[in-house]
Amino acid sequence: MKPVVFLTSNTSWYLYNFRRTTIQALRERGCLVICLSPLDGFSRRLTDELSAEHIALPLDGKGTGAVQELRSLRYIWKVMRKNKPDFVFNFTVKMNIYCGLVCALQKIPFANNISGLGTAFIHDSWLFRRVRQIYGLVNQRARHLFFQNDEDLSVFRGKGMLGTTPFTLLPGSGVNLQRFQPFPLPPSDPIKFILIARLLGDKGVREYAKACGQLKAQGLNVRCMLVGPLGVSNRTAITQEEVMHWAALGWLEYLGETDDVRPLIKKAHVLVLPSYREGMPRTVLEAAAMGRPAIVTDVPGCRHAIEPDVTGWLCEVRSPESLAQQMKRVYELKPFERQQAGDAARRRMEEHFSEDRVVQSYLNCLPY
Repeated sequence: MKPVVFLTSNTSWYLYNFRRTTIQALRERGCLVICLSPLDGFSRRLTDELSAEHIALPLDGKGTGAVQELRSLRYIWKVMRKNKPDFVFNFTVKMNIYCGLVCALQKIPFANNISGLGTAFIHDSWLFRRVRQIYGLVNQRARHLFFQNDEDLSVFRGKGMLGTTPFTLLPGSGVNLQRFQPFPLPPSDPIKFILIARLLGDKGVREYAKACGQLKAQGLNVRCMLVGPLGVSNRTAITQEEVMHWAALGWLEYLGETDDVRPLIKKAHVLVLPSYREGMPRTVLEAAAMGRPAIVTDVPGCRHAIEPDVTGWLCEVRSPESLAQQMKRVYELKPFERQQAGDAARRRMEEHFSEDRVVQSYLNCLPY
């Protein structure tokens, strides 16, 4: 009988886009892979393209209502009790806590992936303090923990949220360097910036929009693109009305969402991610693998994804003015200087961020 391995997340989109290679490697190991995540446009692709099974999870990513959250917990309990997985990999904060708690109670071996600290650490309230407390108790019962930057690791250690659980520090979720090949930068007229992310306030989308508006007001010949899904289930989600307003003002172009970011990255000179906090931002790594430098905020995760003033540039968090200043700085660079930064970004990915290392670390957790 095949070993049963679960991968859980608060979106199927995440599992398809960021854990595709892990799913394939587990299947090659002879495992039956089951993805537990809410139903979205990528759920079917997990089964049709990756040959994994999918179980639709009733979960509201931004929900905090007791009834809905208990209903999700009860559903996870029933799924785990029925399928009796041999191992569970949890991704995203809510699934780390909910699935981790169920696995601990049912004595199912599991690993939590701390890919950033999320809203529970960015904001402070009685509710989020209790969430952090439960998070720590769950992590202490995991077989393994994976971190994506040393600052998040220090936070968990400092708050006593590790216990004696073994952990590994990974280079994010890694990058498939064969799939994300380098390309020369496009012609320099206009200079093109792109932000690719879930459209959340915590990703700095509003700061990006305002910074783009400031550049346009200065008469700079720039094209500012925004890519990502609307209607994200999160407490800080950007509304469609906001995005349409920015587009109407001429600040930016909203290009919708995509399941293949490569053609869009290829069109851009620089990726922008003014996030409030990250684990290790995948879009920055993918852009770097394609030879694109990035402007990111000077916060945990983001600053680890670049080498400042070599493969990218840092701006202040929550500051459209600081972001606009750095975007103008890039605009004023000579074409060969931008290309040098892009070439250095690709070399850094080759040296430190290969996806193979990440996948092997997950496989090493398995008891077979």
